[in-house]
Amino acid sequence: MLRTRARYTLQLAALLVAWAAPAAYAQQGGGAVPGLAYDAQTRGPVPIPPSERGLQAVVAEPWLRVSSEGLVLEGPAFDRDGDLLFCDVAGRRVLRASPDKRLSTLVSLESLGPGGIALHQDGRVFIAAMDFAKGVGAVVSVAPDGSGLREVVPTKAGYMPNDLVFDAQGGFYFTDFRGTSTDPKGGVYYVAPDLKTVTPVLPHLAMANGVALSPDGRTLWVTEFSRNLLHRVELADATTPAPFGTAVAYHFTGPAPDSMRADADGNLYVAIYGQGRVLAFNRNGIPIGQVLLPGRDGGHNLHSTSMALRPGTDEILVVTSDGNGGQGATVFHARAFAKAAPLYGNR
Repeated sequence: MLRTRARYTLQLAALLVAWAAPAAYAQQGGGAVPGLAYDAQTRGPVPIPPSERGLQAVVAEPWLRVSSEGLVLEGPAFDRDGDLLFCDVAGRRVLRASPDKRLSTLVSLESLGPGGIALHQDGRVFIAAMDFAKGVGAVVSVAPDGSGLREVVPTKAGYMPNDLVFDAQGGFYFTDFRGTSTDPKGGVYYVAPDLKTVTPVLPHLAMANGVALSPDGRTLWVTEFSRNLLHRVELADATTPAPFGTAVAYHFTGPAPDSMRADADGNLYVAIYGQGRVLAFNRNGIPIGQVLLPGRDGGHNLHSTSMALRPGTDEILVVTSDGNGGQGATVFHARAFAKAAPLYGNR
């Protein structure tokens, strides 16, 4: 009985201490209940995730102000003359910026918004284009001067091509941007050098977006926009993943991986749409650096979609839009880890 009474006495004393502690804390100048507060690393709409804050980072500089309006820019690639080609998606046109930064229109499309560009070995420009409202798309090609428009992968095939990259044999991979995070209908397909045979390579993806090849053509990279994933695929041949060759190399945090390019060392650069930055990976998919766009901490230039590496150099040019933020559409540039891959692919 005495032990029971003593136990109850101790419990009552503990409750009294717990009840009195906040009042005593306040009387001693401790202030209110502790709370969370923003700091330099968490303030702003797109703080860099903790796991990526220690990466080396550079801030890109403006290279070309394309428009004072928030045009959606996409898919840059260099042609044989050193001109930078890129897409004005809503304007349904491919623009051309000369080395002295003069702008012109290479080609206008009737109903599809261009999103990805790759150069064939013979100089032809291949364009992945979509109509989001109708859920259709095509891959088309034009001559270097913009003439001779023809369908390569027609709209009736049922894909929504978003981006593409050539291999050394003259075939190309393209991403199919269909599906949602819970209904993965997209994938990656290979169009043979005859430009007739289409073969699935990596099916069941949720809005497959960016696609790139390693310099030796043996590693295929794919971003899955709707599930924030980076896929690394070791290839046995052009259309067959090697045994144990497929893996999710990285899971992004926040908005969402878009297009990408590889350099001569096999490093991969992934534009993150909605974050105003490019994340760089080594050939094994390990993050090693990042390119930040000016104004991102204040919510500007966040619609970073893609980039190109200038042939023969380590200059990387990133296209982005400020949406309704007032800073228009801009091409920024910085230095990459290595020079552009010399053989083929989106450059």
